[in-house]
Amino acid sequence: MKDKILQTIKEYETIIIHRHVRPDPDAYGSQGGLAEVLKASFPEKNIYTVGKEEETLHYLRRLDVISDKTYQGALVIVCDTANEARIDDQRYKLGDQLIKIDHHPNVDQYGNLLWVDTNASSTSEMIYEFYLNGKDKGLKMSDQAARLLYAGIVGDTGRFLFPSTSEKTFAYAGELIHYQFSRPEIYEGMYNLSPNIVKLNGYILQNYVTGAHGVAHIKLTKELLHKFDAKPSEASLLVGALGNIKGILAWVFFIEEADQIRVRLRSKGPVINTIARNFKGGGHPLAAGASIYSWDKADDVVHEVEELCAGYVLS
Repeated sequence: MKDKILQTIKEYETIIIHRHVRPDPDAYGSQGGLAEVLKASFPEKNIYTVGKEEETLHYLRRLDVISDKTYQGALVIVCDTANEARIDDQRYKLGDQLIKIDHHPNVDQYGNLLWVDTNASSTSEMIYEFYLNGKDKGLKMSDQAARLLYAGIVGDTGRFLFPSTSEKTFAYAGELIHYQFSRPEIYEGMYNLSPNIVKLNGYILQNYVTGAHGVAHIKLTKELLHKFDAKPSEASLLVGALGNIKGILAWVFFIEEADQIRVRLRSKGPVINTIARNFKGGGHPLAAGASIYSWDKADDVVHEVEELCAGYVLS
């Protein structure tokens, strides 16, 4: 499949790369990393990265603004996006061909070519593997591409702490750091928090609710976010705050936005993406997300997570 994708890329003059809504470092890393690999490899091609910009990720990359006309006869590649509904910028349908590259469970099998590897720690790891497979067939790595791919791997592995981190992950990261970029600069952009977000984190640690079977949750309403001058995207950065607390097996963050309540689910063992699918979401077995549209539904989510965790014993 990697060879087929490379051959298809070689056939197109214009390539437009998308990723999922509400992006994280792996979304930006895989999207931008692939773009920079292709720019270094095929300087004559027109390579674009599109989608709504996320202010907290400006340190990684700024995106392109293109017209609908640009999609005519173009190849579209979607990175790190499990289902079509979550693709940022629905103009992806206007292209000539569509390629999906992702490491989430392949529930929504869209695209003319699909490369899905659920064993990969991140889609950024897959893009580096794509480069390795094609480096003798015209692909080139650049410092900027390496920087983005490294950031994506770090982001989706929680600095190499998550179970998805494999020997391959460490090997690839070890190769990427030989390129010229600042790792401290990446960590600063990824993990440094402004004082108001630190205070919100303190509120979370003091006010989370522990229910049955080691399940915890916190509700962050619009009013509360306003009190801390925090955007929903900034609050989402704190979803791991409960992960180091002894006795918590799974936890849920409810973050209210203008038109919905984002549900962030995390687990230390029980597979929770099945619950996310029950609420029009999805994701990884231990890290998933969904949406609800009233606070009444929040109790339903917590109840389902508690039922899932009942009787589960941490190894």
